[in-house]
Amino acid sequence: MDKEKIAELLTKEIPKNQIFINEPMKKYTSFRIGGKADILVKVKNIEELKHIVAVAKKENIYLTVIGNGSNILVKDNGIRGIVIKLEFNDIKIDGNIVTVGAGVKLGELAQKLLKQGLSGFEFAAGIPGTIGGAVRMNAGAYGGEMKDIVIETRCLNLGKYDEAISCNTIDFPDVITLTNSEQDFSYRHSIFMNNKYIIVETKLQLKYGKYEDIKEKMNEYLISRKEKQPINIPNAGSTFKRGDDYITAKLIEECGLKGYSIGDAQVSNLHSGFIVNKGNAKASDVIDLVEYVQNTVYQKTGKKIELEIEIIGE
Repeated sequence: MDKEKIAELLTKEIPKNQIFINEPMKKYTSFRIGGKADILVKVKNIEELKHIVAVAKKENIYLTVIGNGSNILVKDNGIRGIVIKLEFNDIKIDGNIVTVGAGVKLGELAQKLLKQGLSGFEFAAGIPGTIGGAVRMNAGAYGGEMKDIVIETRCLNLGKYDEAISCNTIDFPDVITLTNSEQDFSYRHSIFMNNKYIIVETKLQLKYGKYEDIKEKMNEYLISRKEKQPINIPNAGSTFKRGDDYITAKLIEECGLKGYSIGDAQVSNLHSGFIVNKGNAKASDVIDLVEYVQNTVYQKTGKKIELEIEIIGE
């Protein structure tokens, strides 16, 4: 891929200061790990997003979409093609109905909803991600999940574009709206994980509440996170999914793996369900540690623990 040529094509619709060549992905992940992306583009609106898709399709370039990079591990050799960093940051509040751009950070939204006296989003206030990522993985905590509050989600249907471009009927992908049931929510899963959709914005339905009650609940969850999770050390959130009949972190700890390290990747001393970057961990360190933990737990307990984070790149 001719990176300079592609970057030049992108500048026809996107400001140059939003386009980066050979950009280190560790700058864009909460793990602070990752090789370089061929091209990274910060996307501010749907027109820019459509232009990137059009260029990528014409030039046969692979696309990767990220939000706040808080649930991913980028491999050491980086990401080929174009990385789209969504920065759709609009928030529209109409009574208890809130329309949120995919790039809005959960903590920022939580503070705005608090000021409006809107309840139901407290569980997400401390999750270090964006709305797009939260919907995609049906993020949840403290008994709440995104599926409980999402009404509908607008997205670009790249699959539709693939079909249409072959017969030259349209120039851009369709923007479609999916209802809650159509998003196929389940534990840490949605339809967006298995289809060629890019989330643009989501509409939420919340409840009216008292400022003091909402604030108290948010503070309670924040204190709990500080006490139980390694929020001050680079990580990608909970590394492993919970089990149907077991607590994954408890299994890992019972297997004697709390604090176990490979390179600068370590099973957190605070919460065994988290792998942290002690400073200079490589993606290969994390992957090796993940596999060691999975194998050890399986050998000792017969349980197969699954990843919650996504590993991308090469």
